Amino acid sequence: MPLLRIRTEIEDRPGRLAVLTAALAARGANILGLTVQVGTEGVVDEFVVDVPSGGAGPDELASAAAWAGGVRTTIVPARPRELVDEPTRALALATRARLEPHALPEILAELLRAHEAAWTTAPAAGDDEGEVLTVRAGRRSVRMSRPGLPFTTTEAARADALVRAALPAGPPSAASASRVLPLADGTRVTVRPIERDDADAVRAMHERCSLDSRRMRYFSAKPFPPRAAIERFCEPWHGLTLVGEGPDGSVLALAHLIHVLDPGVAEVAFLVEDAWQGRGLGRALAELLAVLGRERGLVELRATALAENTRMRRLLVSLGGRTRRTGEPGIVEIRLRLDGRPAPAAPGESSAPERSARG
Repeated sequence: MPLLRIRTEIEDRPGRLAVLTAALAARGANILGLTVQVGTEGVVDEFVVDVPSGGAGPDELASAAAWAGGVRTTIVPARPRELVDEPTRALALATRARLEPHALPEILAELLRAHEAAWTTAPAAGDDEGEVLTVRAGRRSVRMSRPGLPFTTTEAARADALVRAALPAGPPSAASASRVLPLADGTRVTVRPIERDDADAVRAMHERCSLDSRRMRYFSAKPFPPRAAIERFCEPWHGLTLVGEGPDGSVLALAHLIHVLDPGVAEVAFLVEDAWQGRGLGRALAELLAVLGRERGLVELRATALAENTRMRRLLVSLGGRTRRTGEPGIVEIRLRLDGRPAPAAPGESSAPERSARG
């Protein structure tokens, strides 16, 4: 029986995946594997199916996917050896990469099932999309191509994680320890994970913030997070919340990396005390969260903001984010990819960057 790899995007709401699998099954496709990934336009569902000899062909299966709401569907042949446990396969390739770093192009090609892969001295380009992917590996890069099956953002993150596993270990992450962020004016701010004992200091910071600053963060002039919220911020399942401490030890900023249901995605949010705004602290926190998100295997950061919050929008856009409209008036979403490539502009929206501003 022929094996096929099907990728398609469907609306991310309950029941849509069931409709799609039923449509494929009605064409005789037996689903042997399913993964959910983040692509350049949204969530991508990938199936490996076998089809009885003489059964539905790629065109008919593509039509079935379209009938079920699938868009940007691609179907290519698959091989029996691809039907292996993906985490086990990735770990085995990471082990090989540490033993044979010279064979990294071949290893990455195996990881992503690329047709071609080779060393290059060219860095990853901002327009490096679709069927070509360039992954930085130290001073060089590996450039891969895969005609007929565009690379997803999740795959770019997988390749990046494998490369980092093969390279020599760097300094310990700040996710479990404090670090000092020097600002442009020479001030040094200590950033560390939030603790339950910080509840009173966080409340005091909120009380020093203006009503407008709190409204930009919470969409209302919320006074301060309750103690239960502080305790939730401390739980690893929730994500990562950092506090910024000034020279006197007072809390002057909060930065959140919050897990969401979309695979490989986290929500980011910031609140910087008014007296510390415009000094580069917001940018330093955003850049730190991007580093920590990348270390955690995330592929995209998202922030929901009031459309009038130009400071937040300009900050994330200056880091490569894209602003998208939402279904709620006056609210936008900024998406920042963590593989060094800009998120695509939403249909009907300009991709021109906004002027940058200090956080």
